[in-house]
Amino acid sequence: MNLDHVILAAEDRLSEAVATKILMNMGFKIVRKPQKPRNSRLKGNSYLKKRAPEFNRSATGPYYFFMLTDLDSPKICPPELIQSWINAPLNPRFFLRVAVMEVESWVMADQSAFAEFLRVPIQEVPTRTDEIPDPKALLLSLAQKSKSGRLRKDMLPKNGNKTSKIGPGYNNRLCGFVRDYWDMNRAVSVSPSLKRTIDRLQSTKPILGTDQ
Repeated sequence: MNLDHVILAAEDRLSEAVATKILMNMGFKIVRKPQKPRNSRLKGNSYLKKRAPEFNRSATGPYYFFMLTDLDSPKICPPELIQSWINAPLNPRFFLRVAVMEVESWVMADQSAFAEFLRVPIQEVPTRTDEIPDPKALLLSLAQKSKSGRLRKDMLPKNGNKTSKIGPGYNNRLCGFVRDYWDMNRAVSVSPSLKRTIDRLQSTKPILGTDQ
C-alpha cells in the first residue's frame, strides 16, 4: 500500500478546502475525513484538540494523518499549541499544522487571485497576512469594498443580524475560490506559516510510495 494516503481533519469548511487543495497538489490522496458523532457538542478546534492525541497514536500504520487548525491568539506560538494538544512525541506520519492567525490569512496570501476574486485593488490586500490580528474581520472589510454587489450580499451578514459574523454564502464563495483559483505556490511567499506547512509535507517525499 502506498504511503501517500492521508486522513484529513480540519476545523471548518474553509480549512478543509484549503487542506484538500494543498494535499492534492502535493500528490496525497485523501482516503477519508473523520466524522463527528451525531450528538457531539464539540465543534471547531475543540473537537480537533480532543482527537489530536488519538490521531497521533494512530499515525503508525499505512496512512498519514493531517489536521489543520487556527492559531487564533498571539499569546501562543504554533509549536506551543501543538505540544499542548499532544503532550507526547509526534509520530512522523502525523501532521498537526497551524494557520497563523486563521486560515483566512492563507487564503488572502494569494494576493493577485484574491484581489481579482473579491474585485478590489490588489493594494488593498495585505502583504504580510500572518501578521493580521483578525484575518476574518479584515477579509470581511475587504468584501465590503467589493465592486460586486452579489458578492457583498453573499459574504457579509445581513443588516441587523447579530447571530452571525459572516454572510450566508461566505463559506461557499471562499471554498469555491480556493478550489478553482487559489495557488499555494504564490501564497507561500506571503505566509510563513503556510510555507512551513508545505515544507513539512515536502519533507515526506523521499518515503512516499514505499512500504517502509
